[in-house]
Amino acid sequence: MFALEKPGRSGGFPSMASVGDFNVLSSSIPATKVELSVSCRNLLDRDTFSKSDPICVLYTQAIGNKEWREFGRTEVIDNTLNPDFVRKFIMDYFFEERENLRFDFYDVDSKSPNLSKHDFLGQMFCTLGEIVGSQGSRLEKPIVGIPGKKCGTVIVTAEELGCCRDSVLMQFCANKLDKKDFFGKSDPFLVFHRSNEDGSFTICHKTEVVKNTLNPVWQAFKISVRALCNGDYDRTIKVEVYDWDRDGSHDFIGEFTTSYRELSRGQSQFNVYEVINPKKKGKKKKYVNSGTVTLLSFLIETEVSFLDYIKGGTQINFTVAIDFTASNGNPSQPTSLHYMNPYQLNAYGMALKAVGEIIQDYDSDKMFPALGFGARLPPDGRVSHEFALNGNPQNPYCHGIDGVMEAYYRSLKSVQLYGPTNFAPVINHVARYAASVKDGSQYFVLLIITDGVISDMAQTKESIVNASKLPMSIIIVGVGPAEFDAMEELDGDVVRISSRGKFAERDIVQFVPFRDYIDRSGNHVLSMARLAKDVLAEIPEQFLSYMRVRGIKPSPAPPPYTPPIHVLQTQI
Repeated sequence: MFALEKPGRSGGFPSMASVGDFNVLSSSIPATKVELSVSCRNLLDRDTFSKSDPICVLYTQAIGNKEWREFGRTEVIDNTLNPDFVRKFIMDYFFEERENLRFDFYDVDSKSPNLSKHDFLGQMFCTLGEIVGSQGSRLEKPIVGIPGKKCGTVIVTAEELGCCRDSVLMQFCANKLDKKDFFGKSDPFLVFHRSNEDGSFTICHKTEVVKNTLNPVWQAFKISVRALCNGDYDRTIKVEVYDWDRDGSHDFIGEFTTSYRELSRGQSQFNVYEVINPKKKGKKKKYVNSGTVTLLSFLIETEVSFLDYIKGGTQINFTVAIDFTASNGNPSQPTSLHYMNPYQLNAYGMALKAVGEIIQDYDSDKMFPALGFGARLPPDGRVSHEFALNGNPQNPYCHGIDGVMEAYYRSLKSVQLYGPTNFAPVINHVARYAASVKDGSQYFVLLIITDGVISDMAQTKESIVNASKLPMSIIIVGVGPAEFDAMEELDGDVVRISSRGKFAERDIVQFVPFRDYIDRSGNHVLSMARLAKDVLAEIPEQFLSYMRVRGIKPSPAPPPYTPPIHVLQTQI
């Protein structure tokens, strides 16, 4: 992949494009890997007699201290203002984390790896979510950083690395297997092994036991291609046939070998295998086999991922609902959960920003409905459990998370905190929208931030059970010192939530108490990152469970970008 580099030009540059910082916490969790490709158009020309010789350097940002660390560098491309870099950046992608990125561009003038020795061509800031959430996972942004100059544009494309997401559904039967039991016939089962690079074998599947027959038909089973052959279609797969014994000393009947490529031919004369017992074969001259095993069916299924839907254009719509009940305390008092401290965010603001800043990358128009509940509204003091924070019930949308924060602060000055704490109206509000688009093009996430004890438990349960059939998820963040036992019940992780004898079709509620995330050192950036990680981690799986149940496949991604002909003068 890197052979297209100019020899000699990159001598001093570390080849780091696909090396990230090893993270002890996430190393055990298999992340989705995405490959970032970088191209630029109309870069600044810093060379007098020829065009610039650009390189791209990628930095990632640590969460706590905001320090930028170099992640990797592309190759240098000689003499072009429109580079399409060959070397890619391979990164771990987590929906629930905000990964800030910075792309710096330099005109390379010598072999020195020290960037200060080269001419700066500008930079671009974005998040990994912004790239992935853009149409076709392709982000185009202006390069900035040199005052008064047009620095050109950068195009970053994200491609999810296909770590072989195929699974196969297979079914086998056998004929005339050796009789191993004294009183009855055999009780056969199959054991599948994949071969390793060193010639050893690793067990990857066992079928069920079929009792008392020499001609068993096993149930169809599903296995990932990665588990079966590690994605290598020609790797040997060894299948052993055993006769089951209650004491665990199963008798070996025989074995055969095959490969994924052979099996993929499906039911045919190629997929009838002689079961051979090497010991018997060595002893008996007339030995033919110990029976045959036949492949009855072979079906490939591709597992689709969350990113397949995002790339195909599915939008995530984010709605926020804020608790304005009197138990929060008077907003003008520092003891209030709604206290407007000019120097730092209150708990409501922190929860809203932590979750909203990640989700907004997946919503192209960045317009978010923001609702309040449990307050008396001007001018007549009527109590509302579903009012627009911006004061416009016909159009409750706010622009970006900052717009939501602004509307929240404004409404604190105009409404009177009251009660009771009713969730059902805001859940039903979002459910009405979700019910109108069930084709998989949109998914709705409702964030409810509350200080406590819910007053309409029965109605809320019913609303959640009904909403579980819709493309939506609910995140509840509890702020303040109250007991949140009722919320745990809504979460449904331990016992699936039910209403009037009907159970929720899927688990769509995630509850967390904000106090569990307060950083003792007072580092709010860290507590917000931890909160977002926990409340958003379940969203991709909840999203996929809706799509699976409804049989909705991702839309094809828009065709890849092909640059206009006149800028294709890139020399590599």
